Amino acid sequence: MTARNVQRLIPAIATSDGAGVSIRRSLGQNQHTRLDPFLMLDFFGSDKADDYIKGFPAHPHRGFETVTYMLEGHMLHQDHLGNKGHLKSGGVQWMTAGRGIIHSEMPQQEHGLMQGFQLWLNLPASEKMKPAAYVDIAPEHIPQLQLAQGSVKVIAGVFDTGAEKLGGPIQGLSTDPQYYDIALNAGQSLTLQLPATHSALVYPYRAAVQVTDGTAVRQVPEHHAAVLTQGNSLTLQSEQPCR
Repeated sequence: MTARNVQRLIPAIATSDGAGVSIRRSLGQNQHTRLDPFLMLDFFGSDKADDYIKGFPAHPHRGFETVTYMLEGHMLHQDHLGNKGHLKSGGVQWMTAGRGIIHSEMPQQEHGLMQGFQLWLNLPASEKMKPAAYVDIAPEHIPQLQLAQGSVKVIAGVFDTGAEKLGGPIQGLSTDPQYYDIALNAGQSLTLQLPATHSALVYPYRAAVQVTDGTAVRQVPEHHAAVLTQGNSLTLQSEQPCR
């Protein structure tokens, strides 16, 4: 088994998108900060309404998928095809833009914390012109595994430690995405298996985390995307509670 370590760190930079929503962008800052098939990774998080209240009015997408994971808050998604869905705390929306879609994402709250991620996932050339589609996943349909070291929510793929395994609601896509939200308690170490041919990254959004291959230990600061080396296992270590 070959353990992965950190190949490079991409600090998330503060910027804005939509009608002025404050975000932190790691992947996708420019053409040199992408990781095939991941095009972009944005983190949004603020309890100040001015940072998010104007939302993301109608805008087009084509040829890729957007994965929105709402940690806290409430947004309404609508598109030109007549689809509408509410994305609330703990929920996920997996949108396939395919041949093209015009949609909006607008806050349904005027105060309080809004926090989450949006990941852009490229589609293979053969799938770029397929019909647009949504999968809305309610929080209760995202399985969670309790571990001695903490817990993990499995959004896509299969989380596998070798001893424990849990599959998420998104399966069977050609890109075979694996998407986990991992919470580690202080002073813990967790090793999981990953497909050896996959590109992979770690993004700590609450406190730092360490990645080790058994020889070298690399610190990944909060709000940095750590692009990983190749391998079929990943070991994470925590000095303090982190996600």
